[in-house]
Amino acid sequence: MQRRTMAELASRWLSRNADALTDSERRVLQSAIDRKTVSFYTEGAEHQGATTGARVADAVARIGGSWSFIIAFIVFLVAWALLNSVLLAREAFDPYPYIFLNLVLSMLAAIQAPVIMMSQNRQAERDRAAAAHDYEVNLKSEIEIMALHEKLDELRHSQIMAMRDEIARLAEKMQLIEDGLTHKLSGNRSGQ
Repeated sequence: MQRRTMAELASRWLSRNADALTDSERRVLQSAIDRKTVSFYTEGAEHQGATTGARVADAVARIGGSWSFIIAFIVFLVAWALLNSVLLAREAFDPYPYIFLNLVLSMLAAIQAPVIMMSQNRQAERDRAAAAHDYEVNLKSEIEIMALHEKLDELRHSQIMAMRDEIARLAEKMQLIEDGLTHKLSGNRSGQ
């Protein structure tokens, strides 16, 4: 790719005025000018700069949304029911219909739901950032492919021009040879 300005590249490859480019498109075009990559490894970047609350929300969502949690919670509920209905039948601290258990479950749900929502919002942010990064990488790839096509077209054009010049040179030689033969033949005929 020849050294070009951002305005030239924007006009040529994005069919837009340089003033109308997004920050992402500017970064991609600048990376094309500087011949640098735009891709980077995004795994692990999610925890950089995350607050303690955000990391806790991610952990709660990860644990609360797992089969291990569901199975453990089912075991807890069955144990609670057995303990209060069978083992402590007369002196149960939460007899059937388990009102205290309902209170505990309601409080757990009231706390767990917003925490999981925070984690989902963070995941949506990460997904948006990953999508924006994918767009930049794809755009850079398209630009590099277009630049390669231009180089191939220029190379093909110069080869065609060189072949044309060579054909013209050979045609001149052929003409000279033909003229020489014609002159020789006409000299042989006049000498007979």
